[in-house]
Amino acid sequence: MIRLPFHSASRVPLRVRSRWLRSTFASDSSSPKGLVTPRHGSAAAWRIQSSARGTDLLGVYADLSKGKLTAFVVLTSMAGYAVAPGAAHVAPLLWTAVGTALCAGSANALNQWIEVPYDAQMSRTRNRPLARHAVAPGHALGFAAGAGALGVGALWACVNPVAAGLGAANIVLYAGAYTALKRLSIANTWAGALVGAIPPVLGWAAATGGDLGAGAWVMGGVLCAWQVPHFTSLAHTLRADYSKAGYRMMSVSRPRLNARVALRYALLMFPLSAALPLLGICDAWLLLDSSAVNGYMAYCAYAFWRRPDAKHSRRLFFSSLVHLPVLLILIMAHKHIQERRKKT
Repeated sequence: MIRLPFHSASRVPLRVRSRWLRSTFASDSSSPKGLVTPRHGSAAAWRIQSSARGTDLLGVYADLSKGKLTAFVVLTSMAGYAVAPGAAHVAPLLWTAVGTALCAGSANALNQWIEVPYDAQMSRTRNRPLARHAVAPGHALGFAAGAGALGVGALWACVNPVAAGLGAANIVLYAGAYTALKRLSIANTWAGALVGAIPPVLGWAAATGGDLGAGAWVMGGVLCAWQVPHFTSLAHTLRADYSKAGYRMMSVSRPRLNARVALRYALLMFPLSAALPLLGICDAWLLLDSSAVNGYMAYCAYAFWRRPDAKHSRRLFFSSLVHLPVLLILIMAHKHIQERRKKT
């Protein structure tokens, strides 16, 4: 197995940032249109000659928020709301969606603001707004701070303090712990999984007035466990890019462990799914349905563990994309079926 060496940037991040800023802002004929580039060594700030406006600015904000990822976070939060006991109300549901979206968008924008020198080195991320100079760093930071304040405030005022606290935790853990650990330790995989576990717990808290029962933690566990095979398979495919930018990923430094961890957490989906009927949240038929869904992802994870190559990592990654929405739909459907039986 070939192990990719870490880029030296991982050991001297400040030097990387300095070099990146100097090379990015050096005056030359290839500078992006509309960018005023300070002279080498000057203290001038990044200035955009013609600021994005209207729909262009909305597009930049959507990219800063990682729109697709934010939408995914909102959907998992809504799943937690739907599975929680009690009657659903439209207003709290909508405010939960809005608050979750703003918190997730804030966390994603802060992540990009911190990682811009490294995003510029990776083919997957070099077209992000800050890396391509579509927006000034101060503007992006202001957007992130404003979205975070509005998101936490909306959850506090219109939902409940527990939901607001979870929204704030999402921002801090993602933009703080996870982003920092990516350059320090392979433990970033578990930090990222923990961040992914928060949205369904937030949705549960919103539906129950802040009462986090055992079901909330099981739903969080489902998302936490799912994140691991999803991310480890993606990280294997992108390991060359991660190595170039100096990120401490299992797929780069310990590829065999990366594949084993993917398999372990894919298998963990079985007991987590079984816990929902045992807690009385869903009917017992979920055991059968979820086993079929979990079984396919576990099979893909096993194949990846046996042969950790690009073909099997992609298969596991795409199976995880199908797995989670199908499993969440099954959980919500079996919860609804059980409630109907209780009423009859």
